[in-house]
Amino acid sequence: MIPSLPIGEKKPIVKIENVVASAVLNQRINLFDIVNSFDESVIEYVPEQFPGLVFRLKKPKTATLIFSSGKMVCTGSKSEKQAIRAIYRVVEELKRVGISIYNKPEITIQNIVASGSLPGRIDLEKCAYTLERTMYEPEEFPGLIYRMKEPKVVLLLFASGKFVCTGARKEADVKQATENLYKQLSELNLLY
Repeated sequence: MIPSLPIGEKKPIVKIENVVASAVLNQRINLFDIVNSFDESVIEYVPEQFPGLVFRLKKPKTATLIFSSGKMVCTGSKSEKQAIRAIYRVVEELKRVGISIYNKPEITIQNIVASGSLPGRIDLEKCAYTLERTMYEPEEFPGLIYRMKEPKVVLLLFASGKFVCTGARKEADVKQATENLYKQLSELNLLY
């Protein structure tokens, strides 16, 4: 839980930027059938460059890679629910044009990327010495890499107070990681 703050003080802000979900249909799919059924504004398929077909949706605005093995990877959604909805929508669109899909997709959230900011600046030098599982080489990269144990995520911390969280598999993990980070940095006087 985020420690109580004096009235008027800001709280951490966090925003989900991208959710990556994979799906398995447990059947093979002829990608050329999809190419012949959809407009180029919806799909992109260049097998000489990449074995997957890109299926774009406008709502929710996502891109789903479809492979002939029946595996799919959806990117671009802003929530777990939206990613799941996008995969079901792609499957429905395929069925609508006569592509036979026999099984319900088995969907797994693979990664959630979020960005955020803490109320204050972060002393990255002190963080590097105080927190475990960090890597900080300012001459190589301006951020500190912090591998949080619980929840298991990777955070990129910047002196400005901004951060990026990656590796979460649930939105609740992003929230918990933000709360844990803020609590740790506050208790260790690493925020100013």
